[in-house]
Order: sequence, then structure tokens, then C-alpha cells
Amino acid sequence: MQQFFTAFIEINIWFQSFSNPVLDAFFKALTFLGNEEFYLILPPLIYWCLDKRLGVRLTFLFLFSSYLNGSLKDLFKVPRPFIHAPDKVRALVSLEEPITYCFPSGHAQNSTVVWGYLATQVRKRWAWIVALVLPFLIGLSRIYLGVHYPVAVLGGWTIGVLLVLLGLGLIPGLGRWLAHGGFSAQIPLALAVPLALFLFHPSEGAASISGTLMGMSLGVALERRVAHFSARGTWWKRLLRFVVGFVVLLGLYLGLKMWFPDVVEAGWWPGLTLRLVRYGLVGLWAGGLAPWLFVVTGLAEREEPAA
Repeated sequence: MQQFFTAFIEINIWFQSFSNPVLDAFFKALTFLGNEEFYLILPPLIYWCLDKRLGVRLTFLFLFSSYLNGSLKDLFKVPRPFIHAPDKVRALVSLEEPITYCFPSGHAQNSTVVWGYLATQVRKRWAWIVALVLPFLIGLSRIYLGVHYPVAVLGGWTIGVLLVLLGLGLIPGLGRWLAHGGFSAQIPLALAVPLALFLFHPSEGAASISGTLMGMSLGVALERRVAHFSARGTWWKRLLRFVVGFVVLLGLYLGLKMWFPDVVEAGWWPGLTLRLVRYGLVGLWAGGLAPWLFVVTGLAEREEPAA
């Protein structure tokens, strides 16, 4: 099976034959739009400042996509091109340690999920253009940078489209079911589902995703119970909400990373548990504590809770 994925490595080689500082910078900028750091910006921006319900749905769909992508990578165990053929393909972008596998492409899959789902909700021509062009260019950037085979990018696009369709079919009904169950149903699920996902596939990536999902789920449940914030408001209040919320979010993300020992220092299970807690606090802030702060400081109005 490995030969199937590596059969088109000549396309990577051909792309890199055009390598120069300008193209390198261009494709690195594109690939950032699929990085974890970018997704610390976009979903909170939508949730806090534009459309609360869309932000929640998009975040949960993105987290599920990320979890599935990591699980599939560990299942197929396809090495990245620059590892498989270091004499032919160079890694033109730095990767965090440990270096993960490459099928399917997470950048291609997640960008398809995020921009594709947004397009289905916005329903504007420009949104559909973005949903087609941006994931395509992000996928090409991964081939050019030597970190994914063309088959891995194609696989990421395909899975991303399927997840958007799945989300469109399941998310509305699931949201109504959770709302009907109320707070007493939401809290146990917010704890049990992420923990089950983590234990099913214990890894650093799964700890990050499961922790974020747990914190975000708890935060959203608490927001609906206590804060009832509205994402509407004047432009300057929306801007201040994002600045304040993101500064704290970034502080938690970077500060806890420096404070908590990693898996190598703490050991496998203690390290994964601390990672779960770290990302859980980030998700809790984004989903519940930040909206509550916006309401009590007057940066956001309260909306009437649904009957």
C-alpha cells in the first residue's frame, strides 16, 4: 500500500524544481491558513463577534475532523515525502516534533471542512469561491513544501467534503437533541465523549483535540446556562471582544505550554493528561468564560434564552 501513496512523488519533485524565495514565502503563507495557530483565530472570531451558533457548530465539526485525521494518519502510517526520499524531496517548512504521518493531509481536510461548511451557511457566491480556491491552494502548498504526497492531499479534500455533508445532516438534529436534554444532559456528555475519544486513541494530538472539545463543550453549556451572550453589537465592541478574548486565549495557549511539562519530561500518561488539561482550559475560556466576561463588562449584550 505504501507504494500507492509514494507513486506520485515525482509531482513533489516537479513542484520543488520551481523553488525560489518568493514561491517559498507564498506557499508558507498559504500553509499557515491550515495550521493549528490559525484555527486559534478563526473559530473564536466567528463565535465571539459574528455568529455564536455558527461558531459553535464550526468549532465542533473542525475538532471532529482533526481527531479523525489524526486517527487515520496513525492507521495508515504513511511517511512524509521528505522522510521517504530525503535525497529527492526537501521539507521547505518546519514541523513540530514528533513528526506525524502524512495520509490524509490535515491541512487539506480541515480547510475543506472549515471553508466548505462556512460556505453552506453563508450562502454567498464569494463564500463558495473561497471554499473552492483556498483549500485547493492550501493543498498545493503541502505538495510544494514537500510534506504531503498528492494522494494524501486528494484524500484530505475528499474526506473534508464528506464531513461537510455529514455535518449538514447531523448537526441540526444533534443540537436540538442537546437543547432538549438541557444542562443535566450536556455536562455529562461534555465530559464523557471527549474522554472516550482520548482513551480510544491516546496520543498527543488526541489529547489536544479531546481537551479542547471537553473545555469548549463545558464552556458552551455554561454560557447557555449563565451568560446568554449575544455576538451582535457595535463594531468597536466586537473588536474589543476579540482583542481581549484572544489575548487571554493566547496567554493560556503559550503560557500553559511553557508551564506544563511535555510527554518526554512528565512521562507518557502524566504528559498526556496535562496536555488534556491544558487544552481543556483553552477551550473552557473560549467557549464559556470569555463570553461571560464580555457580558459582565458590557462588551456584549445578553440575549433572551430560548424557551
